[in-house]
Parts: sequence; structure tokens; C-alpha cells
Amino acid sequence: MLTMKNKNYFRKAVADMAGYTPGEQPSGDIIKINTNENPYPPSPAVTAAINGFQTASLRRYPSARADGLRDLIAEMHGVKRENVIAGNGSDDLLTMITRAFVSPELPMACLDPTYTLYRDLAAMQEAKIITVELEPETFALPENLLEQAKGANLLMIPRPNAPTGNTFPLDTVEQICRGFDGMVLIDEAYADFAADNCMRLAATLQNVIVMRTLSKSYSLAGMRAGYAVAAAPVIAGLMKLKDSYNLDAVAQAAAAAALCDRDYFNGRINKIKETRSRLTGELEDMGFIVVPSSTNFVFTRPPKPFTAKAIFEFLRDRLIFVRFFDRERTRDYLRISVGTDDEMAKMLAAIREFMKK
Repeated sequence: MLTMKNKNYFRKAVADMAGYTPGEQPSGDIIKINTNENPYPPSPAVTAAINGFQTASLRRYPSARADGLRDLIAEMHGVKRENVIAGNGSDDLLTMITRAFVSPELPMACLDPTYTLYRDLAAMQEAKIITVELEPETFALPENLLEQAKGANLLMIPRPNAPTGNTFPLDTVEQICRGFDGMVLIDEAYADFAADNCMRLAATLQNVIVMRTLSKSYSLAGMRAGYAVAAAPVIAGLMKLKDSYNLDAVAQAAAAAALCDRDYFNGRINKIKETRSRLTGELEDMGFIVVPSSTNFVFTRPPKPFTAKAIFEFLRDRLIFVRFFDRERTRDYLRISVGTDDEMAKMLAAIREFMKK
């Protein structure tokens, strides 16, 4: 008979953690617009790559460093293979990066509000977290960001930011990177939906890592593939920390196929931007405040006397799933992923029904 001692064997930092809470993953006949997934399928080239994959090769380990995929990414961004690392989604890369640059003696600085996983990863490292508050209402970067982040060894800047959806001026971010005495991670999970990006900084500054995922713009959230670009010595250091074979062979093939089909990619990006624009206009017509979005979602505050929580619950009862973050800076807002035009119409109709009650 198995007996358990009355003892907690975890490190205190782990035992004390609440852990990251991912977005709800319901199934069935629903409208799922709560986790910023792409509403459209991946490129047909991905289907062809998976269908044509030689399964006999699965008895062999995949390319440990995903060199073929790295070469493709390097060509896309005008860098060399040595400037690229591939990961099992961007969360895999985030784990490597925090392990590399964060410790009890080396704090992490991150924005508030922002992607909550950053804080969990710092907690795993038993590191101090320096919080940089974004400006009220606009969620812009504060002018004294460098002063607030002083002492941190790693600064997290998601651009565009999540969950707010807004971006930050490129020249401001560059000034921050040049003035920060540490490593800067620019998390560009949503950059393909924005007007510009920071990839140039990763190619020119020694203390900048720019990270991308194929989950959002390439419709591969279920496949798990991402990459980061940085100076060669930074990539070499991160290579020491990755799992031996962190990106499986099928994922490498699918990611390469998705990246190569630029026509399909551009068509879907443009479609999502068009739907985002219409969604923003319709919400504003109903009195909602919408933070200007450079992503595939909108962050929106309902007009009084309606509350975000009440609308969230009303929609959920009707099997329409959006995201509500019950925290001080975010509880007045809903985050709504851009879905198909039909999904947006049904969601907006449900909100109108709620507001008439």
C-alpha cells in the first residue's frame, strides 16, 4: 500500500506558485474567440507537408537544431543561421530565455498589464520581478521606463502587447534597448498583424532578442513552433539550455511549409485586419471604448452601467467564449479574438441582446 509522508518535496518557490492559467479550451458547437487563435486553417501547403511526411523517418531523431528551418527563417529576415533558434512554440523559448538571464540575483522587469506567463517564469527562477506600470487608459509605455526597470537583467517588452493589443513606437523601443543595461526580449507574437516590427533591432543590437510564434498568424497553435533572432553569441548561449530535440520532425516540416506560402499568409492576415476594423467600428458604435489594436484581438471596455464580467458571463451562457481577466488593471475590459465574420456577427448580436435587457 502506498503511503504519503506529510511533507512537501517541491522547492518553496514552486509550492507557492499558483501557476499559469491558460485560456479556457471548451469544445463542441461553440464560438471560441478567447485565446487569439487564427479562425482560418493553415496553408494547404501545411496539409500537403503533413500528408506527404515519410512516417518511417520517425524512428530517427529529428534535426536537433532544426537547421533547415533555421536557414529558411534566417533568409526571411536577412540574418544567418547562427542568429536563429527554433522552439516548441514561443513558450519554450521564453523558458530558455528566463533560465539564461533571470535568477535570485538577476531580476526580471515586465510591464503591467502584460502576458502573465512572464511572472510565472520569473517565479520558477526565484527571481525578483520589477513591475513597470503602463499608462492608464492608453496602456502606453511610461516615459521613465528605464528608471523603473533599473537593476533588472532581463526586460520583457511584448510588441504589440497582450492583453491590451496596442503597440509602442518603434523609435521609443529602440531607445529603450540602447539605454537598458541588460537583455531585452521583444515578444512579437502578434507582429504580423501590426504595421511594423522590431526585427531590425535583433540584427543590429547585441542585447536584443526578437521572438516570433507561428501559432497566431500562421494558424499553427496546435503544432507548437516558434523562433527567436538575436546576436550569434546570444543564440549560442540559449542553445545550451534547450531540450535536446525540442522541435519534432513533423513540426519542422509543417512550419517550413507555412513560412514558404507567402500568398496564403498575406491573404489571411489582410482578412483578419479587415474583420478587426469592422469589429472595432461596431463596438464603438455601441459605446464601447476599444484600445487601438495591432493584433488579432481587441481589448474593449463596455459603456456604463454594463460591466465586462457581466457580458463575459452572458456570452459564455450562450456558448460564446471571450476572455475576461479579473485583475485590477484589466477587469473593466474584455479581450475578444478576431474570428470569422459570421462569428463576429453572432457575438455582436448577443452583446446587443444583453444591452437591451
